[in-house]
Amino acid sequence: MRITAARTDTVPRTGKLPLRPLLALATAAFTTVLTEALPAGVLRGMSAGLGVSESATGQLVTVYAIGTVAAAIPLSAVTSTWPRKRLLLAGVAGFAVANTVTAVSSHFPLTLAARFVAGVAAGVVWALLAGYARGVAPDHLRGKATALVMAGIPVALSLGVPAGTFLGNALGWRAAFWAMTALAVVLIAWTVAVVPDRPGQPRGGRVPVARTLALPGVVPVMVVTLVFVLAHTILYTYIAAYLARLGLADRVDAVLLVFGVASVAGIWVVGAHIDRRLRALMIGAAVLFAVAVTVLAADLAAAPLVYVAVALWGLGFGGVPTLLTTAAGDAGGEAADSAQALLVTLWNAAMAGGGVAGGLLLDGFGAGSLPWSALVLLVPALTVVVAARSHGFPAVRR
Repeated sequence: MRITAARTDTVPRTGKLPLRPLLALATAAFTTVLTEALPAGVLRGMSAGLGVSESATGQLVTVYAIGTVAAAIPLSAVTSTWPRKRLLLAGVAGFAVANTVTAVSSHFPLTLAARFVAGVAAGVVWALLAGYARGVAPDHLRGKATALVMAGIPVALSLGVPAGTFLGNALGWRAAFWAMTALAVVLIAWTVAVVPDRPGQPRGGRVPVARTLALPGVVPVMVVTLVFVLAHTILYTYIAAYLARLGLADRVDAVLLVFGVASVAGIWVVGAHIDRRLRALMIGAAVLFAVAVTVLAADLAAAPLVYVAVALWGLGFGGVPTLLTTAAGDAGGEAADSAQALLVTLWNAAMAGGGVAGGLLLDGFGAGSLPWSALVLLVPALTVVVAARSHGFPAVRR
């Protein structure tokens, strides 16, 4: 036992980022997001193959989010003493099993169950990724390490989903999920080979959720997470409907590509400066998003302005996962794992709630209400960030 603890806690401190393990962790983030979003890219094929409507098939994304929300906090507590590498491998293995079942299933209830299992695996992986990244990096580069790992999110959205959609259209939607299984298997081998282990928390050492929320700075970070992601999801989920309102229905793919490329640029900027300017970056992200939705809310049909607005939106949002996970880790301190589990839960709850709220707004008030709703939500988010100067989004990081 003593030998194992010494080995798992040994992480090279060379003063440089350990790129090989961090790239493996980034691939885990990529796999998590792509597993979640892939049904949207192959929606029509899955609908026909499973014999259900497209709206029912869309619930495969919702069920995934529900699995993540249900699993993040309780599983994080149950597995808090596990070595981190074992837990990461278990989560990735969950993706492999769930995507394999999805690839072979012809029964919608079985596919729903597989997607729920995939969501549970995502809850496990998301709750440990940020802490793992911070743990394998030198102290002064923890922000950059988190940014590198979280780069898997915009890469999955900007490149992974289009690639999965292309594969699904060319070879059938089942081939896309088989490819996800293959990626998970490769990731397991890669993780075993290059990712150093990290110890779990001592038995009884995990801080309960209620005590975590009482820590200075945790609540502001969680409020901003909930409101910011809700605003983003309301607009992003129904961007096709909004573009159709402007007569740009045939440019959805181009608009999403602009968003994805800008998101990658945003996370690059955040990664370069987060260790010194987290507060300024978070304020800047909120302002960029607010400017973008203000332009969109103006309801101008000029395509160049739409592209500019979407680019600003992507630039602002791309680094937000890194900023919020880093802020949660800083505020949580010794309770960082509990804070990350809370953040994952609220993030996915906001995604699920944004899809529902956006649908209600779309049906009740039309697509023009979507950017206005996002703008209204961004006002309290920006207010909380500005106010949380001492804890949450401090001027000087600990």
